[in-house]
Amino acid sequence: MEAEVLPKNKGTKQLFKNPILEKLSRTHISVPLTIFFLYSSVLLYWSIANTSLNAITTVGLFALGVVTFTWVEYITHRHLFHMQTYTKLREKLQYTLHGVHHEFPKDKDRLAMPPLLSITIATVLLLLLRLVIGDFVFAFLPGFLVGYAAYLSVHYMVHAYQPPKNFFKVLWINHSVHHYKDGEVVFGVSSPFWDYIYGTMRDKRPS
Repeated sequence: MEAEVLPKNKGTKQLFKNPILEKLSRTHISVPLTIFFLYSSVLLYWSIANTSLNAITTVGLFALGVVTFTWVEYITHRHLFHMQTYTKLREKLQYTLHGVHHEFPKDKDRLAMPPLLSITIATVLLLLLRLVIGDFVFAFLPGFLVGYAAYLSVHYMVHAYQPPKNFFKVLWINHSVHHYKDGEVVFGVSSPFWDYIYGTMRDKRPS
């Protein structure tokens, strides 16, 4: 079973005794957003300047990258961030990765993955995908990273601001259900699409 964490509307928590690690575990939302929009721009420029990909292929791969990220976001949130904590090690890992966010959902410094870690993951993806799909990576990965930046934006706004009076309000409602009513439903943050596909939208749960 995953350890139950009761949300607190104020405060934060120290995760690491080492002050450097603690500092690295926090970030202002503007830092990763700036990094990944720049990272994506550089990759797209490289694609245009140094590959033979045409405009239609580039746009198609970029769009595929965005959609792929929404699926990865869902799978990661559901199966990694909400892993079953049947050992002390898994319990500690789950809390460090995500449980602390559920306990302090309004801690603005922990609404995004630490930049050093996310840059490392993005670069590993670049190198691995370059081996698998060749030059296509320079159009696909920018879409994936823009999808990640869009997710960060939505996640930050949902936790930091009141819901808007338009169709985006559903994203606020969905994520509030996940945090405050049932942590085993509504795993999609930037989109509810995969919750409908996998049957984890709140209105599809058995009563």
